[in-house]
Amino acid sequence: MTTRKIATEENGGTVPIACTLTSADLAAQSARWEQLAARAMTERVETAHGLRIFFRADPGAEEELREFLAVENGCCPWADWTVGMNDGQIVLNIHSTGEGIATLHAMCTSMQAAPPRAVTDLADP
Repeated sequence: MTTRKIATEENGGTVPIACTLTSADLAAQSARWEQLAARAMTERVETAHGLRIFFRADPGAEEELREFLAVENGCCPWADWTVGMNDGQIVLNIHSTGEGIATLHAMCTSMQAAPPRAVTDLADP
């Protein structure tokens, strides 16, 4: 595995740009991300410091996202993974510095947004 070192704002030190998950764990984590995206992701935006990904606030989506972040914060400490709410959507912000930003921009490109929900008329006939 090729790694690069980047300076982090938090400690002024360097952290390798690499994931510490095993191949099997990485495949499982990636599959879970793809499933969540297919179910609830609405938008992926590249920012100056990384990525911002929006999800519908479906039941269980925020909890599932927080479980993912517990893994990601442990295996990819070169990035800062946070989740919050904005305008009724779950917002995942992923930030890094230096070469970590380009790495983030290259990540999650295969994730496809969930199809829009059909608007149904709930009025009685």
